[in-house]
Amino acid sequence: MNAQYWAQIERQKLCDLLEVIGPEAPTLCEGWSTAHLAAHLVLRERKPLAALGIIFGGAFARHTKRTTERLAAKPFEGLIRKLRKGPPLLLKRIDGQMNVLEYTIHHEDIRRAVGEWEERKDLDELQEIIWKIQKRSGQLMARKLEDIDLTLSRPSGETARISETGRQVTLVGEPIELALFMTGRREKSLVEISGDDSAITEMRLGNLGY
Repeated sequence: MNAQYWAQIERQKLCDLLEVIGPEAPTLCEGWSTAHLAAHLVLRERKPLAALGIIFGGAFARHTKRTTERLAAKPFEGLIRKLRKGPPLLLKRIDGQMNVLEYTIHHEDIRRAVGEWEERKDLDELQEIIWKIQKRSGQLMARKLEDIDLTLSRPSGETARISETGRQVTLVGEPIELALFMTGRREKSLVEISGDDSAITEMRLGNLGY
């Protein structure tokens, strides 16, 4: 499975969609237009110091927000050109690990915010890559939930136990759908949820994501 290949595919598809819908279209990222989303992706790859606020709060977050706003105001076509080129040379070797989930999710952030959408098909290899990432990172994304025994399950029946203490809850969906749910895009993800009633409520309303 080639994460590098799929990171490039998702990057180019995202850029294709940005060119079609322009800088002012909505996204699933609260408060962000497509210009903000493009600026975020450029910032993340090309301005690492300014991107620290993605991880840290306080002054870092404020600086990241200001830099994102400045980038979003720049010509949209230029942002897209930078995204199409891929990461700088020093990051190209880790493009797959760094970006396959990022670009897949943000591609869906645009697709699912604009009009009618359908779940994409013929993504078997990408689904496998995202599934492996979910198994590794699910505990991190669910870390702020309290007393939850969480299992992720694919329609094929394959499962991953994310946490093992507390109220039981199971999410069932294709890996991309599970990734969307676990990063907070719950209302736009095609995921079935079952288990303890209070655990279901926490999964629907609690704090998920990185």
